[in-house]
This record gives sequence, structure tokens and C-alpha cells, in this order.
Amino acid sequence: MNVEEEVGRLKEEIQRLGQLQADGSYKVKFGVLFNDDRCANIFEALVGTLRAAKKRKVVAYEGELLLQGVHDNVEITLTAPSSGTAPVAAA
Repeated sequence: MNVEEEVGRLKEEIQRLGQLQADGSYKVKFGVLFNDDRCANIFEALVGTLRAAKKRKVVAYEGELLLQGVHDNVEITLTAPSSGTAPVAAA
């Protein structure tokens, strides 16, 4: 599985395990993701996938590196899908 595929799967899992917010985003705690059996079977390196998703601005969370136990209560936010299309720059 390449990075883009893993980030896509991560989005699905955050939607499955997280809570839908009023703005259309989803929130889930790191410990919930890390300790989920399905996630454990999908992601060889969950922390690496989270970092790749954060770099692509798909998810947001405090800090750079999340560790089991220490960061179990850190909220991970899956950003809401943008509505409409991006404005086109004038030529």
C-alpha cells in the first residue's frame, strides 16, 4: 500500500471511530485509533501514516510525534471536506 492509499484508509478509519463535528470534521483520540484491532491490522506504522496525513493537511493534532500511552488523549481531527471548488485565478 502506498502513502496515498494509507492516508485514504486512515480517513475511513477516523470516520468510523470518530465523532462527527458540526463543521463536518471528525475527531478521534489517538488511543482509540492505536488500540483498535482493525487499525492495527491495516497500518504497519500508524504514527508514520498520521504524520504523512498531517503533512498533507488531511488531519490536525498537537505535536509532531504521538506515542502510545503518553498521547492517548490527544485529539486527531480529520478536516472537513471543502465545499465547492477552489476559486480560479484570473489570467
